[in-house]
Amino acid sequence: MDSEIPSLVRTVLRALQVRLADRQPRRRPDEPRRILVAPHLRLGDAILVAPLLAKLRGRYPAAEIVLLSTLPMLPLYEARPYGVVAWPYHPRRFETVAAMLRQDGFDLAILPGDNRHAWLAAALRSRWIVAHAGDRPWVKSWPVDELVEYPGVPTATAEIFSALAPGPEPRAFRPGDWPKPACTPFPLPDRPYAVLHVGASTRLKHWPEENWRSLAGWLGTRGIEAVWSGGAGDEALVARIDPEGRHRSHAGKLDLAQLWHLMEGARLFVSPDTGVAHLARLAGVPSVTLFGPGSPLLFGRGGFWRDAPCAEVVVEDMPCRDQDDLFNRRRPWIRRCGRPPRQCRHGARCMTQLGVAAVEAAIESIDARLTGPGWRCSAPGNRFHPGAKEHADAVACPTPDWPGPAR
Repeated sequence: MDSEIPSLVRTVLRALQVRLADRQPRRRPDEPRRILVAPHLRLGDAILVAPLLAKLRGRYPAAEIVLLSTLPMLPLYEARPYGVVAWPYHPRRFETVAAMLRQDGFDLAILPGDNRHAWLAAALRSRWIVAHAGDRPWVKSWPVDELVEYPGVPTATAEIFSALAPGPEPRAFRPGDWPKPACTPFPLPDRPYAVLHVGASTRLKHWPEENWRSLAGWLGTRGIEAVWSGGAGDEALVARIDPEGRHRSHAGKLDLAQLWHLMEGARLFVSPDTGVAHLARLAGVPSVTLFGPGSPLLFGRGGFWRDAPCAEVVVEDMPCRDQDDLFNRRRPWIRRCGRPPRQCRHGARCMTQLGVAAVEAAIESIDARLTGPGWRCSAPGNRFHPGAKEHADAVACPTPDWPGPAR
């Protein structure tokens, strides 16, 4: 379990064996009956393939679509969104690969994100493998049959993934398109509440602790109870934010299905730019996302979630958000920062400069949606900047086609 090398070696050997034994000419199938989708195995990237899944289902309504997933994410696919079947996969456990090999044989394999799964797709006897060009090292892409270039114009990651399949883009996401998973019951607040998710994949995405305290107090003045949320290991962070334990905390206590249900019952969800921010869009909860190192252009709602009730808070012109690559593909329009904490020389200023006032303004912009359905964010989207409370009315637009989160 400490290394994925043994499993990788066995997968590569199997892939080579399959390719050397295959004497048939390789060609893209017109009507694939079995499709494999092998995304990057992080939560956010797995959810960002939703428009790709919707597109594939619309184009190939009778096809079996299989999606690779980590074990913790499997409950999200329990209700088979877009008719997808999820297969568990762990890079360090060859038994998960062996289970897939017993059901191999795909007409089409699509690799959103990293091309490392090309070898797995080849081992699973995929007749045609599609991925994005430009991944490094080149050996990851050796089994790929069709390489698609990244767009030359600014594009959201979800739409970049979706472009791997031919045809028009799917319609905008609506609540219910991705059915909510069942979950183990747990106690929910009995009065209106907002979920404040304080954890993130890196501490460079942590919002200052005093800001979370201030936001929780501000929500309290509006009659909304603050509920802390976080992943495993975030319990200490919540304890520092709320040392007196004034607010209920679910940090480290919920699986993803339970977190979905917690979100769905909330009036509001606030979090850094992390995987659960994308989960909030599936759950249909009004949400505010705090962007620091990441880019709202790349990781915001994009076109697919354009009607989602959400707002983004960001310091737009952050000089150190200057890396121009995504999954090793470089484009001049990409602006993000993926540096580890030890390489940050500015004390995570991209997050510390996000003031509480800007977040409150973002919340006020969707406040009408907090008391009833029938609202959506205006196109092309709302961004809030520190000190820019005058932008608070930028998205209040009633519309009949967003039914709002279930209550």
